[in-house]
Amino acid sequence: MSTILEPGQIEASAVMPPFLHLPPGDLFALRAQRLEHLAEGHALADYLRLVAQLCRVQQLLVDNPPAGLPVAEARQRLCISHGLPPLAADSLVREGPWLVWLQALLAHLSSEATGALGEALRALRASDQGQRKGWGIALLAGQYDAVPAALVPFLGAALQAAWSSWLLALPATELKPAGSLAQCPACGSPAMAGVVRNRGKHNGLRYLACSLCACEWHVVRVKCVYCESSKDLRYSSLEDDRHAPGKAPLRAECCPGCQSYLKQSYLENDAAAEPLADDLASLALDIRLDEEGLHRLAPNLMLAPGS
Repeated sequence: MSTILEPGQIEASAVMPPFLHLPPGDLFALRAQRLEHLAEGHALADYLRLVAQLCRVQQLLVDNPPAGLPVAEARQRLCISHGLPPLAADSLVREGPWLVWLQALLAHLSSEATGALGEALRALRASDQGQRKGWGIALLAGQYDAVPAALVPFLGAALQAAWSSWLLALPATELKPAGSLAQCPACGSPAMAGVVRNRGKHNGLRYLACSLCACEWHVVRVKCVYCESSKDLRYSSLEDDRHAPGKAPLRAECCPGCQSYLKQSYLENDAAAEPLADDLASLALDIRLDEEGLHRLAPNLMLAPGS
């Protein structure tokens, strides 16, 4: 009698896969290219192009960091040895080393912008350090009602640039899994989306992408990252009519147990997919799943969710 293994069981029974997949140094440039591609003919084209513009500024900041790693090496190693995130977002956002990144980002954006964009930038420029820090704390805590929606992409861009730069300066190969499957081992932030990779030693493996620092960590497939159930999971896509069953490049893994879902990109079906860009371009899927009573627990720091 033979036993058929599920994908997650196959992975678990094989040689231990690489735990981390770190972002490339040109992450934000690649993200901008993807957003500009997805914007063609898209209903949210203007917004996707705005985020692409912010991504290009993020890349400038990462290439020329306005400040160094705010965590001393001794503190890094102590955190890593105890299985704690060395770039813990909940503490560093309060300590405020990211605020110089926000100031640097604003310096790269036009002071002559008009319309809603100009109003948002003027509001940010008129705010003091205390207000900016308060907004950053609220944004990373998911308290969107405490942050003006128009300011979210700019705050999110500064936060992401800072943490991604700091991540690339860490001895990341030593990072250990966090207490929750959906929690980033580097900064403790929640995952934004999943990516099923298609090359080399990562081929066929699912990695979750951090909403803040862009670190990716391995989690076996066919398992809800929130309640860890594998029972009756289903995969939903808005593109079922354009692809063969199970071949849509972006699908939401929906769990009937905890009524939550997480989007996943399948690189074998679209090698150019990028977690943040493809998430923003597929907001119609979020709307449909919300109407079905499913809950999104994965933040995207470039967009304030509606009620």
